Amino acid sequence: MQSQALVEMYIEMLNSHNADLVDRFIAKDYVNHNVVVADGREANRDFWRMFFVGLPDVAVTVEDVVVSGDRVVGRFVYRGTHCGELMGIPATGARVEMRSIDIWRVEGGLFAEHWDELNLMQVFQQVGVLPLLGGDQVVRP
Repeated sequence: MQSQALVEMYIEMLNSHNADLVDRFIAKDYVNHNVVVADGREANRDFWRMFFVGLPDVAVTVEDVVVSGDRVVGRFVYRGTHCGELMGIPATGARVEMRSIDIWRVEGGLFAEHWDELNLMQVFQQVGVLPLLGGDQVVRP
């Protein structure tokens, strides 16, 4: 599968809330350089199932995709409502906006390795588990 198609499948999985679609774009022995998600396709599937419980209406948009050799870089925005437990945080009903920059290495037509940067501090502020910096400051993700 071509790199752009892998990103499109990733977005389809996110927006359809179908974690089983990871079989189509993630290698079984996927290496994930992310402190929240363990290595492997099954760990990735389990993470997304948990994520969809926490943000059941999440919708993801693509801001940029860059392909260079065996690397794919994507910049994404996730928007949803915190209606279920998410990473141990009980539902708050808060609207959440999270941005990510993801880098994948492609091997054998699948994502084989992953690095990312997430604005989790702002997410934790949006759901009220961290205070806003500067007092009354409004969080603008």
